[in-house]
Amino acid sequence: MKIAKELAKSKKKLKNLLGSDDVKTLSFEVSGKEIFLVFLDGLTDKQAIGRQIMLPLKTLAEVTLDSMENCILEPELKKLSSYAEIEEAVLAGDTVVLADGVAGAVSASAKMFEKRSVAEPPTATVLQGPREGFVETLQTNVGMMRRRLKTQDLKFEQYTVGKYSGTTVCVCYVAGVVRPGLKEKIVKKIREIDMDAVLDSSYIAHFLAEHNTSLFKQFGTTEKPDILAAKILEGRVGILVDGSPIALTAPYILLEDFQSAEDYYVSRYRASLGRVIRLIATMISLLAPAIFVAAQLFHLQIIPLTFLLTIVNSIKGIPLSPSFEMFFTLLIFEVLNEASVRMPKYVGMVVSIVGGLVLGETAVNAGIISAPALMIIALSGICLYTTPELERQFSVIRVILLFVAGAFGAYALLLAIAAFFIYLCSFENYDTPLLAPYAPMAPKDLKDGFIKKDQGDEVLRPVTFQSPNKVRMRVRKEKKDNGV
Repeated sequence: MKIAKELAKSKKKLKNLLGSDDVKTLSFEVSGKEIFLVFLDGLTDKQAIGRQIMLPLKTLAEVTLDSMENCILEPELKKLSSYAEIEEAVLAGDTVVLADGVAGAVSASAKMFEKRSVAEPPTATVLQGPREGFVETLQTNVGMMRRRLKTQDLKFEQYTVGKYSGTTVCVCYVAGVVRPGLKEKIVKKIREIDMDAVLDSSYIAHFLAEHNTSLFKQFGTTEKPDILAAKILEGRVGILVDGSPIALTAPYILLEDFQSAEDYYVSRYRASLGRVIRLIATMISLLAPAIFVAAQLFHLQIIPLTFLLTIVNSIKGIPLSPSFEMFFTLLIFEVLNEASVRMPKYVGMVVSIVGGLVLGETAVNAGIISAPALMIIALSGICLYTTPELERQFSVIRVILLFVAGAFGAYALLLAIAAFFIYLCSFENYDTPLLAPYAPMAPKDLKDGFIKKDQGDEVLRPVTFQSPNKVRMRVRKEKKDNGV
């Protein structure tokens, strides 16, 4: 509905549209005409309204839509022609100016709200490298990206999602580097989202995923702007959501969760060692409980004799079977994990340490579980957290493998592992293999695999992400002066 010239009609209409106690209004007279301001308490800077909107308006000799727009001292101004636009502007934190006898309104951005300061993200602490992390304010996050990539090819496209939340979702990419059609495919999915509210980036990750029933995630996540900048320079697309410090990246490959934020700021030998350790630790966390149970129940001959004697002595008087014993021990650790995460920070630390020591030692002394089973589960739990981004998925897979091994033995366990790898090898998201660059093999991309090469060796962009701009580094060769 168009904005009426009569201010009384506009006031009545806005009262019905914005009938809330935190919507504030202010009226004053200029050149014989009433000026009416509408703004949202808590999202606007009242001092800026007074200095940059009210004071300039009071100097007007003639009140028109153009004169109001020209005199307001705010960089973000917009003419509004309908009450729906006024409602949207006010709820976004803008201040809307109406005048009696003027068919239209002007919105000015005088926003001010509480926000968290930029700090090191708790999920990606580093000893070397940038310590800045994303915050819950989209404008701040966009600014951090602009500061790192000072190029006109860095593009941001913003969309509003959420019937009631009206959340701004920002797609960022480097033009000419991103694969043709990738950004358009993601944008199309964002436009199709129809839900009440988007309160975090994880809300939209489900709608953007191509395989909603898959256990594995299909988007990379990061809280560090330097990591996001590096990923979009490889040809990926980043997604920032207002109100969330977690940025999404697509396409996603499993290898990136074995990489650390610090790998690119230390020597390649230390980075390679860290990645190999994470891979070995992950295999131990998934297979150790299952292999231990399968060996106890079906394949005692594969256990060394000295270790077998230790196990036999430790399980005397244990009322539970090996599989139920392992499940019970795993349940204790999962409960402790949930309690430590949900409890307040310092209390949770005490609960995890004291609970693990007291419950574990008491259970062994009471003869409910054996010491080897406790050690295996503790080792598995510690190894699992070497790749914290994959902890949720791998904890489920660990339980499945443990059940298969306890019910059917090592041969069924081998079949389950084979089926698991076949599934991973066939899995793709946004036309990118999950196990790239190893399945299918991409020899040129192995320079940033588990064995990392020097930065100077990574001349080309990864072929995995099919960027049309292949070269990301040009090596300058010095000319030799042979002399005479």
